[in-house]
Amino acid sequence: MQSTAAVSVSASATASRGGARSEAARRPGGVRVCGLRGEALACPSLRISQVPARLAVARAAAATNGAVAGSGGFDYDLVIIGAGVGGHGAALHAVEEGLKTAIIEGDVVGGTCVNRGCVPSKALLAVSGRMRELHDEHHLKSMGLQVSSPGYDRQGVADHASNLASKIRSNLTNSMKALGVDILTGVGTIVGKQKVRYGKAGSPDKEITARNIIIATGSVPFVPKGIEIDGKTVFTSDHALKLESVPDWIAIVGSGYIGLEFSDVYTALGSEVTFVEALDQLMPGFDPEIAKLAQRVLINPRKIDYHTGVFASKITPAKDGKPVLIELIDAKTKEHKETLEVDAALIATGRAPFTKGLGLENINVVTQRGFVPVDERMRVMDADGNVVPNLYCIGDANGKLMLAHAASAQGISVVEQISGKDHILNHLSIPAACFTHPEISMVGLTEPQAREQADKEGFEVNVVKTSFKANTKALAENEGDGIAKLIYRPDTGEILGVHILGLHAADLIHEASNAIALGTRVQDIKFAVHAHPTLSEVLDELFKAAKVNSGVSHSVNEPVAA
Repeated sequence: MQSTAAVSVSASATASRGGARSEAARRPGGVRVCGLRGEALACPSLRISQVPARLAVARAAAATNGAVAGSGGFDYDLVIIGAGVGGHGAALHAVEEGLKTAIIEGDVVGGTCVNRGCVPSKALLAVSGRMRELHDEHHLKSMGLQVSSPGYDRQGVADHASNLASKIRSNLTNSMKALGVDILTGVGTIVGKQKVRYGKAGSPDKEITARNIIIATGSVPFVPKGIEIDGKTVFTSDHALKLESVPDWIAIVGSGYIGLEFSDVYTALGSEVTFVEALDQLMPGFDPEIAKLAQRVLINPRKIDYHTGVFASKITPAKDGKPVLIELIDAKTKEHKETLEVDAALIATGRAPFTKGLGLENINVVTQRGFVPVDERMRVMDADGNVVPNLYCIGDANGKLMLAHAASAQGISVVEQISGKDHILNHLSIPAACFTHPEISMVGLTEPQAREQADKEGFEVNVVKTSFKANTKALAENEGDGIAKLIYRPDTGEILGVHILGLHAADLIHEASNAIALGTRVQDIKFAVHAHPTLSEVLDELFKAAKVNSGVSHSVNEPVAA
């Protein structure tokens, strides 16, 4: 999952939209793209007090599909291996559909997102945001405010992150228990068709059967060869989120979502940062225009320098009074360029699927770079290219889109299928965000991706942009830095992508992502009304600026599927 926020989009997620689409792929799926659910996490449509009545109705409906608990002699209708956000979302939706459900967790409920990723990192970023405000004397003075000598308590900041993770983890656990999901502790292994064995060290293993199985085991930080992790001076995001120290000078290897967010945290707390990026430009996964502006806002004004086009071929932890040593080589020629000496190094080079020990060899499944191969319905494919019946894989373990909310959406989509309602998730409608200050968000294609697709399929691409400097609410906050960018087809009005850099960009992107999911075209959404004065008017102006060709019809009711 997206740990702090790392994203890996497979070819299927950015595949051509052209060609014939199945009817199932084109119709509205009704899936709710929820991330965390329950008090802080549960969808409001299913309150605990409503559970008995809702379950009775759901189980009656499920019985008509032959999915009622106990049918066929199975212990469960659904067993989920992995209790992260993806597994949790699938479990709750399964209960709503009347399925007897169990979830197996070998570590702690919540997975990467809650314990070592999205949740604690947002606590640290909340602190960094406050610190930036308090230290921006010019900004405060322009609003008539005066603050003297702001500071922070490192352990207090660390405790804030830890306490938040603990609270959300507890909410996740309680929400599943309240709805009747069996939480089984241990490492889950598939031992045969519709059979799972689980257990933990020192206890005998247990074997259960399930009509359907979902793999939701998530991911772990990826550490390239030559890098020695000691967890103190050379570490991954798992260690960094504990904030055991704030080094004077830290190198961050990788300038994607994880690296950017931690640069925001460390510089706000007083560190100097050096980025080490293998590609020729920073933020390679972002739309190039957004990345260029983000560098001007998030990198250049801060105590950050960078080396691009280089690999960290070897990193040695600090010891015996010596600093952390980072040997840099040219990414193309592999020639040695220089050696950096820093106080600490954060390895933010992405994430790798956690799929070892699943027993996939027992069902003739071979992973691809560790990822479990799946089709568009998240059904696992075997080594011969055939669908493995009743077995699915969601989230980081399949590599389609490594985001916590994508895992949850995939899990809900799978449960829809298990319940007899065919459903295909449009991954191009799933938004992503980087929670820097200001934030970056995006959905759909980047401009280069859209133009490449247009060249192949023979259609035109238009781009329009609006600025936060023209937004009343942003100006009231003295936060005018930022733009919103819309990429669309003028011949149909189809929204291909939206990218935002600016105040609360992570919240603003959902109007665009929902428009893509529902197939709403720019000629229709431009008539939507937005409250004034709000930041949402940035999107309002963006859609109004888009011009479609004359004669293009309105009221397109059919969503666009990936």
